[in-house]
Amino acid sequence: RGSGANSLVAYLLRITDVDPIELDLYFERFINLYRANPPDFDIDFSWADRDDVVAYMFKRFPNVALLAAYNTFQYRAAVRELGKVMGLPKHEIDALCAGKFNPNRLGEMETVVLQYAAVLRDFPSSLTLHACGVLIAHDDIHRYGALFMPPKGLPTVQFDMLVAEDVGLHKFDILSQRGLGKIKDALDMVRAQGPEAAARIDIHDMRRFKADEGVRSMLREARATGCFYVESPAMRMLMRKLQVDDYLGLVAASSVIRPGVSRSGMMQAYIERHRDPAKRQDAPPVLLALMPETYGVMVYQEDVIKVAHRFAGLDLGEADVLRRGMSGKFRSRDEFDRARDTFHTKAVAKGHPVHVVREVWRQMESFAGYAFAKGHSASYAVESYQSLFLKVHHPLEYMCACINNFGGFYRTEFYVHEARMLGAKIAAPCVNTVGALAATDPDTRTLTLGFNLVKDLQDSTVTRLEQARADGGPFASLVDFVERVGPSLEQLTLLIRVGALRFTGAEKQVLLWEAHFLLAAQSTPHHLTRKRSLPARAGAGTGELFAPPKPRTYVLPPLDTAPLTDAFDEWELLGFPLCSPFLLLTEEAKAVVRSGVLARDLPERVGDVVTVVGHLVTVKETATAKGERMCFGCFVDLEGAWLDTVHFPGVARDFPFRGKGVYAVRGTVSESFGCINVDAQRMQRLDTLPDPRYADQGVLPAGVDSGITARRRQPPKLAPRRA
Repeated sequence: RGSGANSLVAYLLRITDVDPIELDLYFERFINLYRANPPDFDIDFSWADRDDVVAYMFKRFPNVALLAAYNTFQYRAAVRELGKVMGLPKHEIDALCAGKFNPNRLGEMETVVLQYAAVLRDFPSSLTLHACGVLIAHDDIHRYGALFMPPKGLPTVQFDMLVAEDVGLHKFDILSQRGLGKIKDALDMVRAQGPEAAARIDIHDMRRFKADEGVRSMLREARATGCFYVESPAMRMLMRKLQVDDYLGLVAASSVIRPGVSRSGMMQAYIERHRDPAKRQDAPPVLLALMPETYGVMVYQEDVIKVAHRFAGLDLGEADVLRRGMSGKFRSRDEFDRARDTFHTKAVAKGHPVHVVREVWRQMESFAGYAFAKGHSASYAVESYQSLFLKVHHPLEYMCACINNFGGFYRTEFYVHEARMLGAKIAAPCVNTVGALAATDPDTRTLTLGFNLVKDLQDSTVTRLEQARADGGPFASLVDFVERVGPSLEQLTLLIRVGALRFTGAEKQVLLWEAHFLLAAQSTPHHLTRKRSLPARAGAGTGELFAPPKPRTYVLPPLDTAPLTDAFDEWELLGFPLCSPFLLLTEEAKAVVRSGVLARDLPERVGDVVTVVGHLVTVKETATAKGERMCFGCFVDLEGAWLDTVHFPGVARDFPFRGKGVYAVRGTVSESFGCINVDAQRMQRLDTLPDPRYADQGVLPAGVDSGITARRRQPPKLAPRRA
C-alpha cells in the first residue's frame, strides 16, 4: 500500500501488482529530488502472518529494532501531572482539570500549574510502540540510540519515525489485515482440491480479473459482501450510484469514499459529473484542465501536489511540504504555514481571483488529510479484484475463509447468511468434520462452522478433540468421544447443545442424560488428573491395572423436544441461529412481516410511504452540520436481500435502535442515481418468541434477547424456511 506502488521497479520485482504506467502514477510521489528523507514501503501481510514476518526480519538481519512512538501530553493530563508534582489535593486537581475554578481566585501554585500545563502540551510523556514500524540498519543499531524491551519482547529504539528519517535509517511498515488472510485461506482450500483446481487460479493475473464478466457484474451490482474494501454499506451505495465495473473506476471510487472528498462537498459533485457528462462543465476550468479523469475533483493526494504546483505556481518541493502538512506529517508547523502563505500569494500573483483561490484552498484543506495516494487506492483495488474473483468462482471457499478470518465489516452471522445466499448448506460444528475453524465439502456444498464460534468452549478441549481424531479417526459414539477426549461435563454439554455430536443419531436430550450418567460423578476432568492416551480397552496404555468402571445404563422415557429449541441453543452459543431469524418471531410479528414490502419491490414504489421489515445488520451513527445525531440502518429482508434506511435526527431521537433483532420501518422510498433508501418515519423492533427452554421459568440465558417477557405457551410448529 502507499506510495511504493508508484515505483516501476517495485512492480517488476512483484512487490506490488499495480502497474504504475497503466495508471500514470507519479514516481515523484515515492522519491523526488526535493525529498531529503528516505522513502518507505508500507507492506501488508495476512493478520495471521505478521508476527512471523517480523520474527523472520529479526532472524534474517543483524541490526533490527522496532520503532517507538511518543505519547504526548494533552492539556488536562499535563494539569493533572503538574498538580501531583506541586502537591495539590486531588479535589483541587480535579477542579482544575474540569475547568471549574475562578481565575481571579487561584493561588500561586494553581496558577503555575496552569501556566506550565500550556507549555507542556504536545510534549512527549512516555514511549510506546509504533503501530507497525521496523528499522533495519546497515551497522550496529546501538550507534543511533539506546534500546528498551517492551512487553512485546522485541528490542525497540527510543525515538520515533521523524528522528529515524533524520539519521537516515530505513523504516519498513509491516502491516496486517484480514482481507489478505481471506484470500490466502481461500486459495489454500482451492489448492487442497487437487492440482487441476490449483492450476486454474493465478492470484496475480490482474488482466484476467479485469476482463472477467462475473467480477464486473458483481462490482456493478454492488454484491461484494466479504470483499476487501468494497463491502461496507457506504461503499455499496457509492458503487451503485457510480455503476463502476472497471479497474480505473474502482481505483477512483476507493479514494472518493474517503472522508476528505465528502467533507469538501465534492463526492456528490463527482457522482453527478460521472453519471452526467454535461455536469462536468460545472467544474472550475483550471481544475478540470488539471484533473480531467476525475472531472476536476481532487480525489488523490497527488492532486494536492498537482494543484499547488500548476494552479499556484509552487515548486514541487513546496507542494510536497504542503501535501505532507495537510496529512499531519509536517516536521515543522512554521514550515507548513510558510507553504500555505506562499500558495495564496503565488496563486493571486498568477491572476486567479481571491475568491477562487480561497475555494480551491478550502477544498484542498478539507480533503487532503483524509485522502489516499493514487498508488494506495490502486493497491486496494487490486486486492478488491482478487477477493471478488474468488467470490465469483469459488464462493464456498471464499465465504468459509471470511468466517475463519472473523469476517470484516459485518458480524460473522452475515457472512454465514451470504454463504447461504450463494448456495451453501450451513451446518453446525461437528466433532467428526471440523476443528477450531470452519470447513467446506465441495461435493455437497456444505459449510460446517468451526468450534471457535462456540461461546465458552475452551481451546484446550478443541485441541484434544483434533488430536484424538487425528490419532484414532472419527468418533464412533458418545462413549468413544468421552474416552478419547476426556471432556468435562460442562464442555461436553456445550458440544451436545450446539449439535456437535449429532452423528450419533440421538436426540440432544438423550445425549445430555447420557453425558450426565458418564461424567456426573467426576469432580475433575480425567485428563487433568493423569495423562492418558484414551484407549477403548480396559487399562491399555493408561498406566493403570484396571480401567474405570463402566457407567450403568438406563432406559430413558420418551423426551419431548419443543420446536425451535435448536435455534435458541444456536442463538445462545453461536450468537445467531442457523435458521431464518424471521422464524423466531411471534405470530403478531409474522403478520407484520407478511404485510411488509420486499427490497426487490422498492424501485417501483419510489415516493410511496411503505413498511419494510428486516433483520438488523449494522447501524452507522453520524452528525449533521448542526451537530444533531442521525443514523443509517442496514438490514436483510425475508428473502435475504439488503435494505438501507435513513433516520434523520427527529426519527433517530424518537425511535432509537434497540439492539439486534428484526425491525419494522415505515418511511418514504427515495432514489438517488439508482440507489434505493427508505427515509424512516417510524420504527419498531418486533417481538421474538419466548425461549421454549426457559418458558416455565420466565428467564432467558445470557446472549438471548426475546424483546418481550417470556410467556408460558408453546411456539407454533413451523416448517424450516431458508431466508
